[in-house]
Amino acid sequence: MKKLIKSAAVALTVSLCATSVSFAAESVRLTGSGASFPAPIYLTWFKDFSSKTPGVTVDYQSKGSGAGVQDFLNKTVDFAASDSAMKEEDIAKVAEGVQLLPMTAGEIVLAYNLPGNPQGVKLPRDVYSNIFLGKITQWNDPQIVAANPDLKLPDLPITVVVRADSSGTTAVFTKHLSAINAEFNKELGEGNTVNWPASDRFIKSPKNDGVTATVRQTPGSIGYIEYGFAKLAKVDFAVLENKAGQYVVPNAESGAEALAAVKMPENLVAWLPDPDGAKSYPITTYTWMIFRKDNGNPAKAKALREMVEYSLTEGQKIADSMGYIPLPQSVIDQVRKAAANIQ
Repeated sequence: MKKLIKSAAVALTVSLCATSVSFAAESVRLTGSGASFPAPIYLTWFKDFSSKTPGVTVDYQSKGSGAGVQDFLNKTVDFAASDSAMKEEDIAKVAEGVQLLPMTAGEIVLAYNLPGNPQGVKLPRDVYSNIFLGKITQWNDPQIVAANPDLKLPDLPITVVVRADSSGTTAVFTKHLSAINAEFNKELGEGNTVNWPASDRFIKSPKNDGVTATVRQTPGSIGYIEYGFAKLAKVDFAVLENKAGQYVVPNAESGAEALAAVKMPENLVAWLPDPDGAKSYPITTYTWMIFRKDNGNPAKAKALREMVEYSLTEGQKIADSMGYIPLPQSVIDQVRKAAANIQ
């Protein structure tokens, strides 16, 4: 009888342990917010990861890099995403420690909307930087015409569409424009937000999808968006002149060439304001997920590490098809090693 009672007690204990483990697994919900630039691929990753990982659900809200970092600082999310990484002064505010991980990379394109849908409009470096400085205002400007002798460009004012929110895409774009145009650097500078020219020809719209929609709806407009959004929306985008003086279209190859021009440092924050290389696309960037090193919850930390591992393996396989650049293998190795800091 004693043996029977003991066996029953052991069975009950095992059952209760299994139930508690199951309950814990079911209750792991990861929440993230931030950059709209990588949102299409992140949302695809998180949906697939959640479906393949019993008991784990990942929710992500695309609201802009600045808002995501603020959510992270306010501890309302488990992780954030930002195209402008995270400032040192913000990192210093996080007592639990911060781990930045570049998870994918992409290209910023200049989407345009012109009558007749002329394809492959070429924009020299000084031209596109001066468009966003407000100095070139017509589509048939002599400098644009000279770069496109085979295209009939309309006598139409240029409407410039920029971000209304705190944006990592803006930070990357203005970092590039500041690197190639000294006047832009002096007048506007770089950052998640900048003081765009006070003109009715400049229209503000929130997030990458907002800028994309505004360009589609506004004849004569041009705006900066992530390449994947342009692919998805089927909007036309310019062919840009790179540092080597070559006109380059955005794709996985020209993006990979740009990434190869910079070595990833130990802190995993690498910038490419004006990449070297004849085949490099000129506006290419990594984009980061931001984690706490100490999450105070082993189950949540484990789920976050598994989410990162999925993104580094299965996730990279769909990057090219969605308009993003697969991470170089050397960077994947660095990220995998650093992900172990998420505890």
